[in-house]
Amino acid sequence: MRLANSEYTSRPWRLHEVASDFRVEDVWELPTPGGPDDLDRLVRSFAHGDGSVTGRGVVGLLMAARWRLGSIFGWDDPSHGLGVRERSVRERLPHDLANGPRPPDSPTLPFTSVFQTRDEFVAEIVNRTVHGLVHLGWVAGDHGVYRAQMTVLVRPNGVGGRAYLALITPLRHLVVYPRMIRAIGRRWEATTPT
Repeated sequence: MRLANSEYTSRPWRLHEVASDFRVEDVWELPTPGGPDDLDRLVRSFAHGDGSVTGRGVVGLLMAARWRLGSIFGWDDPSHGLGVRERSVRERLPHDLANGPRPPDSPTLPFTSVFQTRDEFVAEIVNRTVHGLVHLGWVAGDHGVYRAQMTVLVRPNGVGGRAYLALITPLRHLVVYPRMIRAIGRRWEATTPT
């Protein structure tokens, strides 16, 4: 379910300290009911996943098309990547976050982990179109049940980046995120201990 941006901006996330130059693009609630310490399980599920959340069906076709276009137009060339075009958000972290545990990177997703706390996880991607962050916040809800909120934050790279984001927004909202979120929910349910 899509949420108001204030669901991210009104909470005291540590990411606010280092990413004030990124704009909130989307906030979504993930179907991941759990206890207060289950964010780590969700993050490890992404890191050790088989790519089924983004690699199958319509989402898989759209992702394959995106990577093919990226190859043709050079969007994902390493010369436009992390550490070359843009410095990592990790370089902005305060001492306690920089020296804290760093979750594993996913072999199936093109994101690099930035930091993780008990209730917050951040990963980033840099390419020719955008410097993007994915923030997972673990939020307490009714009756002691926690859920993840996924926030996408962006800093477009120039006019081309802004045009690219405008072009893909309808696909993200109508196709990619709803299907991806349902797949996350199915995977979460299948791996939840009984």
